[in-house]
Amino acid sequence: MVQFIQAQNVGLAYLEEKFGLRQAKDEVFFPEWWENLPGITDSEKQELDKIKAHFLRLAKYPPLSEETVKLVVLSPLLNLAGFYDEPFFMRSEQSIEISVEDKGEVIRGRIDVLVIQEQFWLLVIESKRSSFSLLEAIPQALSYMLANPRLEKPVFGCVTNGSEFIFLKLIQENISQYALSDQFTLLKRKNELYEVLSILKNLSQTLS
Repeated sequence: MVQFIQAQNVGLAYLEEKFGLRQAKDEVFFPEWWENLPGITDSEKQELDKIKAHFLRLAKYPPLSEETVKLVVLSPLLNLAGFYDEPFFMRSEQSIEISVEDKGEVIRGRIDVLVIQEQFWLLVIESKRSSFSLLEAIPQALSYMLANPRLEKPVFGCVTNGSEFIFLKLIQENISQYALSDQFTLLKRKNELYEVLSILKNLSQTLS
């Protein structure tokens, strides 16, 4: 298990200073989220429409725990993408607390971590308020990904709060470089879970 000291306070500047981490500028560094993505079927689109509808209905009654996000959104997505099948295995890592002060009140949230095949890290944010953006989780995801001992292989990640998704890629062969995908959201009229599932499918094929 990866151990962190005050992991909730780790930011990108800290990772850049301590690990020489740099954000890749070249678009071809992370083609897995946009290039030659597999298609999805009509039945999969129907399932994704249900997932979106279920989440938006539950979101009317906050707060949403990370357990709800995993049950309603993440678990069916991982199933459709094939991450519950061989050769993949999944385990849970320690949770990380995050907090922010708002008008003298300390608001706490939590990041729950799942890891698949040691090469795909999923961080799920439990948000008590909308003040927690995915930016809170990106340095945490990169911290876990930097701890991967298999330096010869790229490592991927995804951070989500249920309504938004960002994918990450890290390579550490010569220097540590990472890149982010666009942000996908359930708050648009178009169901962007279609793109999210296509990316997850592509990653499952890449890692299998």
